[in-house]
Amino acid sequence: MKKLLLVITIVAFGFNANAQNFSGGVTVGLPTGDFGDYYSLNFGVDIDALWEVSDDFNAGLTTGYNHSTLDSKIDGKDFSYMPLAGSARFNASEDFQIGADLGYAIAISDGGDGGFYYRPMIGYNVGGNTQITASYRGISVDGGSFSTINLGVNFGL
Repeated sequence: MKKLLLVITIVAFGFNANAQNFSGGVTVGLPTGDFGDYYSLNFGVDIDALWEVSDDFNAGLTTGYNHSTLDSKIDGKDFSYMPLAGSARFNASEDFQIGADLGYAIAISDGGDGGFYYRPMIGYNVGGNTQITASYRGISVDGGSFSTINLGVNFGL
């Protein structure tokens, strides 16, 4: 698993060579959906490489790492995954941004399944290269969906 994360990190930083907007951030969230009763907390890191398509629209790639902790009353394992997705961001104003990520979530946890990944989000610029984000992350898997409601902060690099 460490080798996989190292390769992904190197590839993600390779995006920076040509990306006009490169950012990284952290999130914390609450699991919901079909598996919400089993997990208590989600946290993760995000890496985005975006290119300007027009003055108000950026598109690119995103990856990262997300980890959900299993509720202490339940036997089993935590769930970790790595999204690999395309990203689109629309600047609604100088301060607000809306967007979405679509792709695939690779399960890193033993016995976990990957699935279709989606993440609608909104962001508010709080200054310079810092943005507060709110998002809903979902993974469609056989037998249901795994989803979280998240709050995070992104830093432009």
